[in-house]
Amino acid sequence: MRPAWWRDAALLPSAVAGVLLLVGYVFEWSGGELPALILLGLSLLAGASTFVPGAVRRLIRGRLGVGLLMTIAAVGAVALGHVGEAATLAFLFSLAEALEDRAMDRAKEGLRALLSLIPETVRVSRLSGDETIPASEVRELDVLVIGAGERVATDGVVVEGHSSLDTSAITGESIPVEVGPGTAVAAGSVNGSATLRIEATADGRDNSLTQIVALVEQAHARKGERARLADRIARPLVPTVLIAAALVALFGVVIGDPGTWIERALVVLVAASPCALAIAVPVTVISAIGSASKFGVVIKSGEAFEQLGTIRTVAMDKTGTLTRNEPAVVDVRPASGVTREDVLAWAASVEASSTHPFAAAITAAAPTAPRAVDVAEDAGHGITGHVDGRRVRVGNVRWLTPGNLSHAADDMAAQGMTVVVVEADGTTAGLIGVRDELRPESAETIRLLNAQGISTVMLTGDNARTAHAIAHDAGITDIRAEQLPADKAAAITELVGSRPTAMVGDGINDAPALATATVGIAMGVKGSAAAIESADVAFTGHDLRLIPGALAHARRGRRIMTTNIGLALAIIVVLFPLALFGVLGLAGVVLVHEIAELVVIVNGIRAARRPVALRGLSAPISSRTPTLSAPTPPELAAK
Repeated sequence: MRPAWWRDAALLPSAVAGVLLLVGYVFEWSGGELPALILLGLSLLAGASTFVPGAVRRLIRGRLGVGLLMTIAAVGAVALGHVGEAATLAFLFSLAEALEDRAMDRAKEGLRALLSLIPETVRVSRLSGDETIPASEVRELDVLVIGAGERVATDGVVVEGHSSLDTSAITGESIPVEVGPGTAVAAGSVNGSATLRIEATADGRDNSLTQIVALVEQAHARKGERARLADRIARPLVPTVLIAAALVALFGVVIGDPGTWIERALVVLVAASPCALAIAVPVTVISAIGSASKFGVVIKSGEAFEQLGTIRTVAMDKTGTLTRNEPAVVDVRPASGVTREDVLAWAASVEASSTHPFAAAITAAAPTAPRAVDVAEDAGHGITGHVDGRRVRVGNVRWLTPGNLSHAADDMAAQGMTVVVVEADGTTAGLIGVRDELRPESAETIRLLNAQGISTVMLTGDNARTAHAIAHDAGITDIRAEQLPADKAAAITELVGSRPTAMVGDGINDAPALATATVGIAMGVKGSAAAIESADVAFTGHDLRLIPGALAHARRGRRIMTTNIGLALAIIVVLFPLALFGVLGLAGVVLVHEIAELVVIVNGIRAARRPVALRGLSAPISSRTPTLSAPTPPELAAK
């Protein structure tokens, strides 16, 4: 962890150089020339020790850098008798480098702090009883014993116990999640009031939390468009500056005034050095990516972060992304003379032993229904059984005719429901409408995206009627239904051809589209491994409002990068002629340069601020209607 600045050993050489520089100038102003010279020389050595060795090592490897320019300028200043100016240059440059390193450490500090969510020790169930071991020694298939209020040491599945987990530090979800046998849990979650036994699905050193930290800390290694632009400018600028300084010195020799022009050459060397340009992008990218991880958005690279800020279209999968991926009974239409309760009870009785996804939805709607007897399932059609002496059949409209309820079946299908027909003793008893409901925040997410000028598209493998019904409720007008994985990838290719497009998905069938998009965004909580691997961005939470928030965050980061690059270039453009014509001396140029570098660092750190669009996500959403409290669209657009 980063120590307090007054205890940071990395700042010590700069601090020593600064004190010696100040005392040296005091002696110089008071007439003590020899003590002043000694103190200024020591200040120069203290400051130069932080960058000269590295500059020499890079030069030996054939690499030129800003440190080399500063080294040449300092040596030249000493050769001309300007020890004070050389010491000032060394002090300010070493201080700027140390502060830059602190800024980088601060940006990464929040990521490393995530690891503190993993406890140091954990109880593991053994044949001989519970044993406490270091969390790092947990291995897959170990059974962890998590008491009330304790943190989960690694990813796992509950095998015994019922409790609630606080996952807010991991996913940003403020509502405790109810868990029981078979429920997957993530490392870093806090257990509620009951003891759980959890079978580890990952080693203690390699779980979802450590992977998030590793991904984000490595993100800055892959640079984005603006980082490459900064590098393309800075890399040739160093030899260009050296050549320009040499030409200035040569001009002085030709006109017979080498002293003046060699001194100006050294000033030019410092004035045109790309110090600020070299850090204009990295500090911004690391700050922004580190900040994003804290609100549940893992961005895998600097390139992905920059591209995220260009997105103008967002394509979304339906099932599991816009919807809950949890089918539920939303409508029941009984036939004449039959009650709603009878229809649900008969259907739940025969479906109790079925493994079909809709069976769970129907049995959940009538949990007290008795089990049917003589149950037989006709795969792809439905199921038959006997309930209280009645022969009951439950199936789709292709197997069982809705009869007099045909109009009701059409109406339910138009609303995006899958219609289940319930038949008793050969007569249609009623219809059950099952639908995968929209997430409560889906409609608001689409409104927020539209308010930012971002268009939305639905890509789904579902039939057109269901897709249009769900899309209508969500507020999406561009719907592409009955899409196979290859069709989704082709649709994304078409969209990318006209404007930068992000694809949001969670299933294996979304992986080709995620990989094809300008930026692929995986819903990480329930997303498949293939989807997460193919994506450039992964959400550790499932709140869709992270999408407009993340896009706003990335656009703001790009603006800060652009401002930093422009400021760094402007400093060079302004200082170069001032140095060339002797308006500013070495000390003045160094001071302006280092102030500009500090401004760039501070500006880059601003990218870590939490986006306005994400500040309301701590509020519960499960109990709300789609119209959620948040910044109004004009406010969001303005931000």
